[in-house]
Amino acid sequence: HVQPTPRGGGLGIALVLAALGLGVWAGALDGVSARAGAALSLAFLLVGAVGLWDDLKALPRWPRLLAHGVAAVLVAWVAREDAPPAALAATAAGAALVVVGLAWSINLHNFMDGIDGLLATQCAFVLGASVLLMAPAPTLAQLLGIAGTAAVLGFLPFNFPRAQVFLGDVGSGPLGLLVGTVAVLAAGNARLPLAASLVLASAFVLDASLTLASRIVRGRRWYTRHREHLYQWLARSGRSHARVVAVYALWNLLVALPAAAAIPRIGAGAGWALAAALYAAGAATWIVAKRRLVRRPHRPQP
Repeated sequence: HVQPTPRGGGLGIALVLAALGLGVWAGALDGVSARAGAALSLAFLLVGAVGLWDDLKALPRWPRLLAHGVAAVLVAWVAREDAPPAALAATAAGAALVVVGLAWSINLHNFMDGIDGLLATQCAFVLGASVLLMAPAPTLAQLLGIAGTAAVLGFLPFNFPRAQVFLGDVGSGPLGLLVGTVAVLAAGNARLPLAASLVLASAFVLDASLTLASRIVRGRRWYTRHREHLYQWLARSGRSHARVVAVYALWNLLVALPAAAAIPRIGAGAGWALAAALYAAGAATWIVAKRRLVRRPHRPQP
């Protein structure tokens, strides 16, 4: 950016999510225990706190990862309490998978917060679409999705199309935890299949995961900061931040949303097959686009 831009604008979002947990704790939603509300509030506060610390003064990666792991465990426990015995988090292996997935969601959203408006628009899309696609009934997943969508939309005018403030780790981390939490809770209560949630989040999951895999294969220090995501290459190719955001929005609206809307209607097996096909197509698109961008000389943004 040409001018210094403050970070930490996501503090408001983190506080909204923590306050929502306290509201659930106080009995704002029937069927959810006070312990579950307290655990959610603590999880969002923990991720937001280490994010704020990292925004103010660089924090070593291991304390951050430990905090992310504890927050993910808390959410996995809530999912186990809130869902029927057949839910993903009901078994030890399933709970471990949920913890790993939530920790990755926190970090991948942090990785993808690098240009104006990208993370905010993506989270607004994923959370808003999840709420719309859920079976109609007041649930914890819907409450979290609605609150998260509203909080992100309130922040978006200050971050897009020209950022006056950045989310920072204090905002990206809790939003990553929220996206994963909504997906896990919605799947546990049979409100939205997990395959559909993964499809809605596919733009970020593909870019972050393939970039990480590429760095590991090439022997790079995958845990250090870098500028190798597809959205970063698109920005360095001369495209404005708004145009790059539009590329991801087109994938979301024209590919991810129709596929996610179809999955609840076609059954579990066919739904997972559709999700796998979409991810395969997305991976091929990512590889082709990345190769073309790498071969082109960098141009300054207009």
